Amino acid sequence: MTRLEQEGEIAADYLEGLLDIADLDGDIDMDVEADRAAVSIISEGGSRDLQKLVGRDGEVLEALQELTRLAVHRETGDRSRLMLDVAGFRARKREELSELGTKAVQEVQGSGEPVKLRPMTPFERKVVHDAVKAAGLRSESEGEEPQRCVVVLP
Repeated sequence: MTRLEQEGEIAADYLEGLLDIADLDGDIDMDVEADRAAVSIISEGGSRDLQKLVGRDGEVLEALQELTRLAVHRETGDRSRLMLDVAGFRARKREELSELGTKAVQEVQGSGEPVKLRPMTPFERKVVHDAVKAAGLRSESEGEEPQRCVVVLP
């Protein structure tokens, strides 16, 4: 088993315990994406209950991801970059942010001026940076958390 698969297994065990304690139904899906473990909690019959684990704008999901990373760290001794998704929230967010990055690229190409986007979480900024890079432009983050944002450069 690779290190990332091991991280996924530890995370899945931790999350299954959490789902049991919270009395929530959900299945755990594990994968390895872009050199990091990816774990998803999914539900076959509507994900209304799982929305509690997402929270407003993904705030609960971010906290749960950090707790899961800490559980992995406790078991392995290594810092984890594990990504957690609940009820497809991050997948939908990734699509929206990729579109935002593409629109910013088009705006920069049209005006020749840098475009500064709204403050974002590290996950959100990474998705936008990737979309900008795929379109052939450069971007950088500026500012301090929680007001750190992406600037798309000509």
